[in-house]
Amino acid sequence: MSNLPINSPIKGPGLTKPGVVILQFLVIFLFQAVEILFRNSLGIITCLAIWIAFFGAIYLGRAGTAYVTAVAPPVSLLISSIILMPTLGGGSFAPTELLIDLVAGLASVSFYLLSGAAVAWFIWFKKERNLDSQSLSSSF
Repeated sequence: MSNLPINSPIKGPGLTKPGVVILQFLVIFLFQAVEILFRNSLGIITCLAIWIAFFGAIYLGRAGTAYVTAVAPPVSLLISSIILMPTLGGGSFAPTELLIDLVAGLASVSFYLLSGAAVAWFIWFKKERNLDSQSLSSSF
């Protein structure tokens, strides 16, 4: 094994909060569009995109973006589903059909959405606790 240093994937401190949101939305939107084109429903490709969005943002985001990392993927999934299901998915803009498609799609990816969010929230709470303990120790 060589002792060469591993370079950071991006130069600088990392992605800002808007950068994390854009990254997560684009990853989820593109993967979901490909899956809806081929399957007309959500499945494993979208599930992997959700995990890539969560863990990619955790890895690439700078300090202070952990909250956005946990909140943005569910919202991005909802927005991209509302856009893609009636257009590419062959669904309808009728409210009842769209809601049925949304519920079915969210049910199919729920485990991946909940597990990714749980990890992201755990990281956020851990970072917040570390910040609180550091601020308490510095005040004494």
